[in-house]
Amino acid sequence: MENNDPILSKLTGEKEKIGELLLKHTSLTKEQLEAAVFQQEETGALLGEILIKNNYLHPHDIVRVICHQMNIPYITDIKVDDIDANVILDIPINYAKAQETLPILETEDSVTIVTTDPYNFDAFNDLREVFKKEIKILVSSPLKIIDAINRVYERANKNLVSSLEDEFNEDLDLDGPIDILDAGADEAPVIKFVNSIIFRAVKEKAGDIHIEPYEKEVIYRFRVNGAMREILRQPISTHMAVSSRIKVMAKLDIAEKRLPQDGRIRIKMAGKDIDIRLSTVPIQSGERIVMRILEKTNTILKLESLGFEGKVLESLKDLTRRRHGIVFVSGPTGHGKTTTLGAILDIMNTPDKMIITVEDPVEYEFPGVSQIQVNSKIDLTFARALRSILRQNPDIIMLGETRDYETAVMAIQSSLTGHFVLSTIHTNDACTTPTRLIDMGVQPFLISSSLIAVLAQRLIQTLCNHCKERIVVTKEDLRLMEIPSVPPDATIYRARGCPKCHDYGYDGRTVVSELLLITDDIRKLIIEKASSTELKKVAIAQGMETLKQSALTKVFAGIISIEAMLTGISTAEEEEKE
Repeated sequence: MENNDPILSKLTGEKEKIGELLLKHTSLTKEQLEAAVFQQEETGALLGEILIKNNYLHPHDIVRVICHQMNIPYITDIKVDDIDANVILDIPINYAKAQETLPILETEDSVTIVTTDPYNFDAFNDLREVFKKEIKILVSSPLKIIDAINRVYERANKNLVSSLEDEFNEDLDLDGPIDILDAGADEAPVIKFVNSIIFRAVKEKAGDIHIEPYEKEVIYRFRVNGAMREILRQPISTHMAVSSRIKVMAKLDIAEKRLPQDGRIRIKMAGKDIDIRLSTVPIQSGERIVMRILEKTNTILKLESLGFEGKVLESLKDLTRRRHGIVFVSGPTGHGKTTTLGAILDIMNTPDKMIITVEDPVEYEFPGVSQIQVNSKIDLTFARALRSILRQNPDIIMLGETRDYETAVMAIQSSLTGHFVLSTIHTNDACTTPTRLIDMGVQPFLISSSLIAVLAQRLIQTLCNHCKERIVVTKEDLRLMEIPSVPPDATIYRARGCPKCHDYGYDGRTVVSELLLITDDIRKLIIEKASSTELKKVAIAQGMETLKQSALTKVFAGIISIEAMLTGISTAEEEEKE
C-alpha cells in the first residue's frame, strides 16, 4: 500500500525505538503493538499506518512521540492574542492553511513557526526564503493550528476595518501626482488603506483592481496574469469611505452615485509613474469600481521575450521590412496586443522612417515617434486623428484599435497609398479578421489588396519555476488536449504554489499565437467572401500553426500547464466550433 506521509514512513526501520516511546507516552498497550508488528510483517504496511487503521492511536499521538524523539517542542495551546499580526503579512492565508503552518513570533535573527508536520521541509524552506531568517519549529494539532490561523488573520482584518470606519476626510489636497509611498503616520486610515491596496496591486503586477460591493460585504479582487484572485473582504459599511477616497483621487463627483463615471489617477511609486484608469458603475449594493493599472515605462519588450519563437518570429521580423500594407493583431482585451505592436514598432523605429501612432491610452513611449492620445471629450477619435496625420506624410502608422467602418476604411486606404499600417482588432482568431472587416462594411477587394498578415494571440499563465511539479500524462489529459500521445521528449508540469508566486503556482504570462499570411489563395477566398473556416483550412494546409498547436508546444516544453492551456484558448475554440 503506497503512502507518501513522511511521518508514517519515519516509523519504518525504527519500530522498536518508536514502539517503546509509543508505549511510554501514549495509551497504546503492549498487546496492540505486538499485533501491529505481526500485521506489518504479514502485509508489509507501515507500522504507524496499521496503528491508526486499527484505531489503536490517533495520528497526532505518533507526531507527539516523533517530536519527543527529535527534541521538537509539542504544544497543546497556541496563544493567539500574543501573536503580532504583522508577522503574517507576507504569508497568504491559503498557503498557511494548505501547509497547516503559522508564523507566531519574529525576532531579529529568527522566526518561530507552529506546524502539524515536523517533516514539512518544503514549507520550512519557503518561509526561510520569505523571512531570510532562521526558522524555529513548534508542533501542534491540526485543529489547534487551523483555529489559530483563522483567529490571527481575522484579527488582522478587524484592525483594518475598525480604522476604516473612522470619519472620512473629503477635503484633501490632490494637486499633482500622488506619491503612494509618502504616506505620513497622521494620514486618515482610509487613505492608508487605499494606498496599501494600490501598492499591493502594483507589487503583485496586477492589471486590474476590482472592488465589488454586495449586501453584507465588499470583495477586493486583483486580475493577475489574466486570472482573477480574491485578496480581501471588508464589511459593506467601509465601502462608502473607500469609494469616495478613490473618486476624489480621480477628481470625480463623489456625490453622484447613480451614474457611471470614468476617470484617471496618476501616481508615483518608488519613482515610477503609474497611470490608473478608473471606472465606476452603480449596482444594487453600491458602486462597483475597477481600476486598470498602466505602468508608464520606456522599456519596450522584444518579440522573443514576449514568447514568440520559430516560424512565427521569423515571419514577423520579415513583415517589418515591408514598405506598405496593413497588419492586424487580434485577440481579447488584456492579451498583449498593444505590447506586441510596440515590439514590432520598435524594430521598425529607425532614423530614416517617420512614425506616428494614435492610441488610447499611450502605454509605451517611443523616442523619435509622434504619439497621439485619443480624446473622445473633444471628438479626437481614431478616424479623425488618422485623417489629419495622413497630411503629415508618415511612413508608418500605428492605430491602437480598429473598431468601426470609418477607421477600417481609412486604415486600408492609407496602406494602399504607400503607408505601412499596424492596428489591433477584436476577433477570435486570425482567419476571422477578414470576415469581421467585411461585416463592418469594407469591400472584399480592398481587404485582399491591402491586408498582408493577421496575428492572433493569447497570453497564457506560465508556471512558477520555483514550485512546478512534473506529472505523468494520463488518458484524461490526452483527451482534454485532443491528442493521441505526447512527444517522447516532452516534459509536462502542473502548478503547485509557493510564497514566491503567492501560492498560486503561476508567475507571468507567455504568448501563444497563430499568424495568417495573406497568400494568393487566401486573397481569392477573401474576394469570394469565403467563411473563416474555409480560410483556416487553406491556411493550415499552407503551414499555419493554430493557437492550440502553439499552446501545445509550450505545454510539452514545460512552460505552461495543461489547465492553463485549456483555460487560455477555450473561448476561441468554443466560438470557432459554433
